[in-house]
Amino acid sequence: MSRLIKLNDVIRKTSLSKSSIYSFISKGTFPKQVSIGLRGSAWQESDIEQWINDRVAESKKLTSVA
Repeated sequence: MSRLIKLNDVIRKTSLSKSSIYSFISKGTFPKQVSIGLRGSAWQESDIEQWINDRVAESKKLTSVA
């Protein structure tokens, strides 16, 4: 189990804006947050790191084909 990180950490790790993160979540292309209380949520750090790694791998595939 990885540690949980808050939105500001997700923004720093991904360089995405808050609105982009929530837009990607609604499209099903970004990991969903988990509830950590009545008004709190966070993301599993490992899910965010996997999402980043997947984007890098996708980018490498595209550049090797071109």
